[in-house]
Amino acid sequence: MLRLALLQLDLTVGAIDANVAKIVDASGEALAAGADIALAPELAVSGYPPEDLLFRPAFLRACRRGVETLAERTPLPLLVGSPWLARDRVHNSALLLADGEIRARYDKQRLPNYGVFDEERTFAAGRDGLVIEVAGALCAVTICEDIWLSNGPAGRAARGGATVVFNISSSPYHRGKAEIREQMLATRARDELAAIVYCNLVGGQDELVFDGRSVVLDADGDVVARAPAYAESVLVCDLDVEAATSVRLRDSRVRRGRPRRPLTPDVVIAAAGPRERIVPAVAASPTGPEDLWGALTLGLRDYASKNGFERVLLGLSGGIDSALVAALAADAIGADHVESISMPTRFNAAETRSDARRVAEALGIGFRELAIEGLRESFLADLPGTADLAAENLQARIRGVILMTISNQHGHLVLTTSNKSETAVGYSTLYGDSAGGFAPIKDVPKTTVFGLARWLNDAAGCERIPVSIIERPPSAELREDQRDDQSLPPYAQLDPILEAYVERDMDPHDIVALGLGDLETVRRIARLVDLAEYKRRQAPPGLKLHPKAFGRDRRVPITSAWR
Repeated sequence: MLRLALLQLDLTVGAIDANVAKIVDASGEALAAGADIALAPELAVSGYPPEDLLFRPAFLRACRRGVETLAERTPLPLLVGSPWLARDRVHNSALLLADGEIRARYDKQRLPNYGVFDEERTFAAGRDGLVIEVAGALCAVTICEDIWLSNGPAGRAARGGATVVFNISSSPYHRGKAEIREQMLATRARDELAAIVYCNLVGGQDELVFDGRSVVLDADGDVVARAPAYAESVLVCDLDVEAATSVRLRDSRVRRGRPRRPLTPDVVIAAAGPRERIVPAVAASPTGPEDLWGALTLGLRDYASKNGFERVLLGLSGGIDSALVAALAADAIGADHVESISMPTRFNAAETRSDARRVAEALGIGFRELAIEGLRESFLADLPGTADLAAENLQARIRGVILMTISNQHGHLVLTTSNKSETAVGYSTLYGDSAGGFAPIKDVPKTTVFGLARWLNDAAGCERIPVSIIERPPSAELREDQRDDQSLPPYAQLDPILEAYVERDMDPHDIVALGLGDLETVRRIARLVDLAEYKRRQAPPGLKLHPKAFGRDRRVPITSAWR
């Protein structure tokens, strides 16, 4: 029997000493549970992703010292991720620490270079495998992407006799990723006829959210143990080391072709000693709105706390977007740490002003109303000739100035409330409602905003977000009787067009062929998306929640004649 401990931890880029201390503490829990070996996530020592910090020799030296400190202080064998400088190359490495020293090193072989990943820019790929014998089981070491591709390091080791594959990972979240990832791991287990031990990072880092859900699967691809989503955990699991051999004896594929030369372990680690068998935890994996809300909550909480913000501030208009962000902030960092301001002009209806107050009261957050009609009139008096769109946007810019001034005075983090639909087509005011420090729902389409609001009320059994806000036609309220659908198609039509154009890179003619709209409408939306790139470049960072989010996922030029 092999007893494993998966250290699913929330770590911070650059906080090397704090990361080491957290790993040591979790290793102590693993020791108390009688584990033979503990696994910590990919690049756990440095935090993930360290990006261009990897070009700084001082940072790399500090990571090495962190690994050496871990080797001295860890109370049991530990496999941990860290950058590693070897002569003039930096590797994404897994270090095996035992008996007070670094016993072995494995360098990641498959370096992802797509979406948010830029590993070929900073890392050199490894070439050699690492096999550890632990409690009699032959265990192959891999890192994240190594296991995503068939016929990779895991497969080669399994065909050489390894019955367990360790994979330390920092796999970021997007909607649907958890199901895809676990299905891939199950497929890999069945293909290689080996147990898979997958230890993932948890926490928020800038735009990225890491959802945890570390998991152990047997050679049949069945889940043996699973850590919770969006929370730190030390997952302890007993693994039957004979089970994979039994599976292989029953599978005729193993008997075909010439056998590979048996692997010889690079390091041998003895079992910790006799123990009573434990029943491993199998945490439920949330889906749907609950899963998305978990990612949003963790991402906002970690962005605020890791950047030293104790309080957040937002403009509360009485509309659906600001109401949802207010609820998110209350759940993420606590209602008593959230301040909101309503800043009406004569264009704001009494109903929305009332609803803004109702949201604050329902959530228990700080609230005050600061009317800006006088400021609006003063600006217009000093800027004669300002009219139409410029006059409308002036209101949003006054609100942005007020929010940023209060932030400057009191140190609050200003949350912007624009959703993905508005961000896509530029339906926002530069230096107005787009001004702020963090945009938590910038990757949440408008239709999903409504869905989350309804789910929040259903889950709470009360109106955390007043139904009147959910049912009211969306409006920026910058002129008389304004509605979003006067400028844009209904969101139920707009969002599928945006998904096809932005996330799937489809041509307008192909989008029309899907029946999502007429050619004139689709071309107009595509043109709005292209024109708004300069706004998005100046927008605050926000959470990545879809396979292709604005930012590092989607890199298009501002100046472009392509249509």
